[in-house]
Amino acid sequence: MQRRTLLKLGVAGSLALGVAGVVAVQWESPLQRGKLSPGARATFRGVGEAMLDACLPAAGADRTAALDGFLNRLELLIQGLPGATQNELAELLSALSMGLGRVALVGTYKPLGEAGVAALQDRLQAMRTSRLAVRQQVYHAFHDLVNSAYFSDSSTWALMGYGGPIKL
Repeated sequence: MQRRTLLKLGVAGSLALGVAGVVAVQWESPLQRGKLSPGARATFRGVGEAMLDACLPAAGADRTAALDGFLNRLELLIQGLPGATQNELAELLSALSMGLGRVALVGTYKPLGEAGVAALQDRLQAMRTSRLAVRQQVYHAFHDLVNSAYFSDSSTWALMGYGGPIKL
């Protein structure tokens, strides 16, 4: 390799690292102290609506209110997770905020909040049955977080026909 080529490569690499550093400093975490960023809320709204579709009110204001309540309970649930788990969730949400991360993990370039219920249900099913363990892990993380947050409120139990625990 010629010295000039090596110098050009060094300069290009330095510029690339500088740009990456500037982007990293300005990058907003999707999860800060248990609070979801607007993009992370949209992601979980889409995933929640796809996973809970049959359990949610039919449409309109009731469905919106149910999803808003789910997102509020989800933030409370996340705040109760250990710091290391919150960091892992923030890393997952960061990967899902980028198109290539969504393609690799979910199989769609569209933001999950914009994918549509039926399309996202298909993607989630593909993740659940994927041969790649990481895709299955992402599915199970979504599944556990969504169901824990949604069904932790007793007002959601009636939609499943569950009257609640027996009073002793």
